[in-house]
Amino acid sequence: MSETASAELPLSRYKVLDLTVARAGPVAVRLLADWGAKVIRVDAPAGKDRGSLTGKRRGSDEQNMHRNKRSVCIDLKTPSGSEVLKRLIAQSDVVVENFRAPVKQRLGLTYEQLKHSNPRIILASISGFGQDGPYSERPAVDQVIQGMSGLMSVTGQPDHGPMRVGIAISDTAAGMFLGQGILLALLHREHTGQGQWVHTSLFESMLNKLDFQAARYTVSGETPGPQGNGHPTQAPMGAFKSLDGMVNISAHTDRMWLALCDAVDCAALRDHPNYQTHASRLAHRQQLCEDIDKVTQRFTSAELVKRLTAAGVASGPIYDIGQAFEDPQAKHLRMTRPAMHNTLGAVNLIRSPINLSAFPHPERFHHAGPDPGEHSRAILQELGYDASAIDRMTQEGAVS
Repeated sequence: MSETASAELPLSRYKVLDLTVARAGPVAVRLLADWGAKVIRVDAPAGKDRGSLTGKRRGSDEQNMHRNKRSVCIDLKTPSGSEVLKRLIAQSDVVVENFRAPVKQRLGLTYEQLKHSNPRIILASISGFGQDGPYSERPAVDQVIQGMSGLMSVTGQPDHGPMRVGIAISDTAAGMFLGQGILLALLHREHTGQGQWVHTSLFESMLNKLDFQAARYTVSGETPGPQGNGHPTQAPMGAFKSLDGMVNISAHTDRMWLALCDAVDCAALRDHPNYQTHASRLAHRQQLCEDIDKVTQRFTSAELVKRLTAAGVASGPIYDIGQAFEDPQAKHLRMTRPAMHNTLGAVNLIRSPINLSAFPHPERFHHAGPDPGEHSRAILQELGYDASAIDRMTQEGAVS
């Protein structure tokens, strides 16, 4: 995508300063960058970078995480680096960070400090457990949050103990929620001219994402447990065996249940006395699933899905990730777009899942994930530094 095209996107008038590390914060910033926000990412100077949790910048993960951003390397502990940070903040609409409270205070990044010089600034913060409370200073990673939120307790098979979800779900959920919060704050600023502090945490995000499972506890006092591939409150719904694999099937309504029985030519299932109502099917769920398995194993996965789809029963094959991206629907949706990297060439990255009728997805990302400091000199010049000042700060190690 050209710079001209990116300037036409809905967030193109906003400038965002990305001070985050790890995954959750960059996910929030990526939401903004994909829709045109002008993002400057602050990376640590060469030799002082402790290493990224998401891998090297030219690796697949960081390319996908940091596309559409520019990078400047600054040592924030130096006086010159601190001055550069102040200039960056002064030209920013949004500052995104995930520092501990003492670090925010030292760097002048608390909301009270920022709004004193710029009442329109939006500070967006992300943490493990929240900005205050007994756990606010505890370190956190996705798997720890998965466990403490209760997510692992409802994941996996009933007799195999807790199981983590296979993606960094608390990181990505928190990042998406923070991105939404930033958009809400920008809307509020449009009406009032006032900025504000937006913050969330991995813990808050996952407690929210538990959704109906959490409501079973908060409303009814019921503590859910793991159900494996079966649905906790609907039947039949789950993964069933086929001749050559497994297929997900959902036939939890009376209409779908009858359609399932007809699609697999099994009157015995339809007429079974224990399967005449949803309540009865749920009460006899284990036997029901075993009986369905015996029938579905007569068909290949493709044949089973074809029959069930024609009958209006929700079903689908269970893919690996490669198969998912090669599926005809994924191909039709064009879920990847290339980003041109000076060294790697065209890198295929996953596009935003948001579709706006007024803004069709660009044909390519306007920036590949930048090498740390790739745009340092250009950004410093935009901030008003001349060549001699940039050279001096480089020699001092304040920038690179």
